[in-house]
Amino acid sequence: QVQLVESGGGLVQAGGSLRLSCVASGRTFSNRGMGWFRQAPGQERELLAAVSSSGRITYYTDSLKGRFTISRDNAKNTVYLQMNSLKPEDTAVYYCAAGAAGVVGATRRPSEYEYWGQGTQVTVSS
Repeated sequence: QVQLVESGGGLVQAGGSLRLSCVASGRTFSNRGMGWFRQAPGQERELLAAVSSSGRITYYTDSLKGRFTISRDNAKNTVYLQMNSLKPEDTAVYYCAAGAAGVVGATRRPSEYEYWGQGTQVTVSS
């Protein structure tokens, strides 16, 4: 069992930055790939970025165009999402997710994520 708690969301002006954190409980954090997703009102949840269990391999959706960076600190059981040059269209609830047992890569498949946080709201004003 893995429990995930996100933090770091809030209200920011367009062009600003936020860093989201996701702290995981349990001993198997370092053995799992992790991902960040977001869901805006009326839209489907979308994968933004993923990181392998070691942190050496990352994946980003093309639409981010280098504005977001995913990283992890296995000693702290934490995964981060640094978000820069935020835009109003980035407004959404942001979720972190942990891969299922045996999923160690930066997987792009939502079906391979087994555990989810409760989400943190990010609102970008224009």
